[in-house]
Amino acid sequence: MTDRGHGVMALRILIGLWVLFLGNFAVADEIELNPAHPASYTVVRGDTLWDIAGQFLAKPWQWPSIWHDNPQISNPHAIYPGDVLALSYVDGKPRLQVERPSEVRLSPQIRVSPLAEAIPFIPMNAIQQFLTHPKVVDAGELEQAPYVVGFAGEHIIGGAGDRIYVRSIAHGKGGGYMIFRPGRAYKDGSSDEILGYEALYVADAELQSPGDPATLLLTRTDRETLIGDRILAIEAEKVNMNYVPHAPAKSIHGHIISVVDGVTQIGQYQVVVIDRGVIDGIETGHVLDIYLSGRTQRDTIRTKTGELVNLPLEKAGLLMIFRPFERVSFALVMKANRAIHLLDTVQTP
Repeated sequence: MTDRGHGVMALRILIGLWVLFLGNFAVADEIELNPAHPASYTVVRGDTLWDIAGQFLAKPWQWPSIWHDNPQISNPHAIYPGDVLALSYVDGKPRLQVERPSEVRLSPQIRVSPLAEAIPFIPMNAIQQFLTHPKVVDAGELEQAPYVVGFAGEHIIGGAGDRIYVRSIAHGKGGGYMIFRPGRAYKDGSSDEILGYEALYVADAELQSPGDPATLLLTRTDRETLIGDRILAIEAEKVNMNYVPHAPAKSIHGHIISVVDGVTQIGQYQVVVIDRGVIDGIETGHVLDIYLSGRTQRDTIRTKTGELVNLPLEKAGLLMIFRPFERVSFALVMKANRAIHLLDTVQTP
């Protein structure tokens, strides 16, 4: 399937889950409106539902509790550029409704809008590449995997269209293969315990003939394939795209331990890795507050040597988990009030 095909499929899934989100999700927290909320808002191309929710709510994940379906609209859950969202109150509670006068007609007609026009919940382009390619592996997983031992045609590196020799794949598996390269170790932000290892995506490959060595054809590459790169069969992994943002039911406390592209200061819509995962109770859609890591200030007033004083934590932003693994998770920074750094704290809002 082409990248465009994957994108359309992902958007279809996202719209479907958005319908589920609005229909089934309930928020127990008291609704807190954004003090600067408008009376109405006109949706423009490039908006996300998260951004729109932030216009009206202090906690954007509370959106379902104020959204009201419009039964006269052909698709009451999808929101499109040009729609006007109006805030009103029913029985003293805030309610948000879409005003779409063109939808109200005496004769039965259907609004025809390309699927791509519907507003997604989060910017899918920020996380698309992380839904399948990046993996987190145990220490021995890549070491025990088959590896590239050579190239056909006496190449010293491989690219799309090249054949590679791999030790050893005795039996072919359906679904193809991915090539990875060992990356950094993910360590707990407090104890330095190794929680897993980054597996850098290199290429896709198809098995041409099993054996020792086996022959594979490189079909798509993100990096040049090198001798020693490891081969993993593509498994029918079901990535949970149910981005229903919600606060964890229990207290979570962790750290940002890695950031994509190796930047030192992290901003909105950047992907980070935190040192908490499924075994800690992390789920897809969990939102966590980000606090600047504990800073110290030397007190030179009380003593000449200067006593170190631990300063209070300061809130720096908010992130949402989109792909949890067993002991670490990938998250998207949804809001950044200030520069965010490695080892900054994340915790339940």
